[in-house]
Amino acid sequence: MAKKEVVYGVNDTPPLPIMLLAGAQHVLTLFGATTLVPLIFGPAMGMNAEQLAKFIGCVYFGMGVATLIQTHPKLGSGLPIVQGSSFSFIPSIMTIIGAYSASGPETVMQYVGGGLIVGGILLGLVGYTGLAGRIRRFITPVVIGPTIMAIGFSLAGTAVGSASQFWPVSLLVVVLIFAFSLVIDNKIVNIFAVLSAITAAYLVCAAASAAGWVTAGHPAFVDFKNVAGAPVWRTDIFMPWGAPKFSLPAIGAMLAGFFAVMIESIGDYHSCSYSAGLEDPDAATISRGIGAEGFNCALAGLLGAVGTTSYTENIGLINLTGVASRSVVRTGAVLLIVMSLLGKVGALVATLPTPVIGGAYIALFGAIGALGIQVLLRADMGSQRNILIVGFAFLMAMGLPGWMEQESVRIALMDPSRGETLSTLGGMLWAILKTPMAVAGICAAVCDSLVPGTDRERGITAS
Repeated sequence: MAKKEVVYGVNDTPPLPIMLLAGAQHVLTLFGATTLVPLIFGPAMGMNAEQLAKFIGCVYFGMGVATLIQTHPKLGSGLPIVQGSSFSFIPSIMTIIGAYSASGPETVMQYVGGGLIVGGILLGLVGYTGLAGRIRRFITPVVIGPTIMAIGFSLAGTAVGSASQFWPVSLLVVVLIFAFSLVIDNKIVNIFAVLSAITAAYLVCAAASAAGWVTAGHPAFVDFKNVAGAPVWRTDIFMPWGAPKFSLPAIGAMLAGFFAVMIESIGDYHSCSYSAGLEDPDAATISRGIGAEGFNCALAGLLGAVGTTSYTENIGLINLTGVASRSVVRTGAVLLIVMSLLGKVGALVATLPTPVIGGAYIALFGAIGALGIQVLLRADMGSQRNILIVGFAFLMAMGLPGWMEQESVRIALMDPSRGETLSTLGGMLWAILKTPMAVAGICAAVCDSLVPGTDRERGITAS
């Protein structure tokens, strides 16, 4: 398959204005998902407004540092891939919240930190010892394709849920992204398609709010009150919730998230490489990438954040704009770190209305799912073998997590009356089977490994 043409390659350094704006575009693209994760966990833990603001700052800081490490050619994969708070850890952390919420949010975060440290160290060993690279033969396009499709298409509910809060603004963002990236034939406009669309829609919302056309409580309302009341600096960076705590249930629950993250990330490395116009990542690149992700998650446990992993929406941004510069992604990481320390800057970005982010999600998540289809084209999709495997894996990814979500299934797998070990193993199993990309990866990997097929059918190339 021919390489994708890019405007700025991995090793290119764009002019400073373009680098800053393109880096900001990455920040805006990941902002919604990044902020959504702590906004899900914080209220569930019983955090007050001050604690929640600190939590968001911790997440931003952890993401920025993790991205700098992952994009380093010797410490990480060296790919232009953003590291962000992962949805794959949501079931795991919710399990920890259920077990320790009575002790307060600080205690919950201490156990989350302990689980991240242990799981991160194990994942780091899998990566840096080269094991992740050696098992990549079992992670073929037939496995990666449905996994990436599950990542993108399983987020349809998140995208539509955000967009449906006020469709006119969300659809405006979608129309502008299409116009700026596909209709207008201008290099600069194409590069900043997402940023331009988000900015234009944000200005429309701000103007409507100032004119009184939308009022407080409306999804499109822009409220600057929290910016004035936000602190100027955040200084509690290291172990802001206290020293991490370690327990078998918390560690077991987090390991399920790490399993999903590893499969997801291997697929992301392939998608990012394609979007950046590179060859498929080799064993060493995958190993360094997985090793860096483990180290970053352990570090996040010390920084009071949540687990980080490769961000698929930003891969979609690279695919959409053709800007694959490592320098641009690292610039975005520095901007994230600055935002984490400057409370008022983060508070200002937080005024972005949800429908604006929802519109960007509709375009980007769809692009992510389509990248999975592109990966499948590397295999022989005229083969009945592959059609059955991919169809089975994708259907299970779309259907099984919803069934696992049922309370009766969760209780059956996590019955504490039958002992802590069973409860922990049940929690791990529940978290894995509730994650669409993990289900797709497991089903496809098992079938692809057991069902006879030629290397050409499976899309395996010499490396």
